Amino acid sequence: MIDYSITNEYGYDKDYSYLDSLIKRTLKHEHVKNATFSIVFVNEAKIQDLNKNYRGIDKITDVISFAFEDNADIVYNNMRFLGEIYICIPRMIEQAKDYGHSEIRELAFLTCHGLLHLLGYDHQTKDEEEIMFSLQEELLEKDERTKKERS
Repeated sequence: MIDYSITNEYGYDKDYSYLDSLIKRTLKHEHVKNATFSIVFVNEAKIQDLNKNYRGIDKITDVISFAFEDNADIVYNNMRFLGEIYICIPRMIEQAKDYGHSEIRELAFLTCHGLLHLLGYDHQTKDEEEIMFSLQEELLEKDERTKKERS
């Protein structure tokens, strides 16, 4: 069973139900069957505060993931507790415009990126970056909605 929540603290007023299929595809690809996590849509001030307090970087970013399983799988009643993903909606909107594609594509990308971080992927080295970004593109390319939304 996959159990996740999306908390829309920002008040993003567009449909984001399409994220469900991407989330499920990503977890299936990674052979995750029983997991829980949360996604929170936030504003610039909130993500800057999180970035400053937890990463020591006093600036706005697009997505931050807090993986609960950094050292070992955290399992309770056969459920893995993956962590939390925070997505800055104003930054997502800005990046969609800057990159010339839709908000659907950008929000899907940030969600997939954050989820892969919860699953242990990183991009600190060139090799890690190549693996993670290739997987993101593969997962997004398999999603009909985000594939259609690419410019």
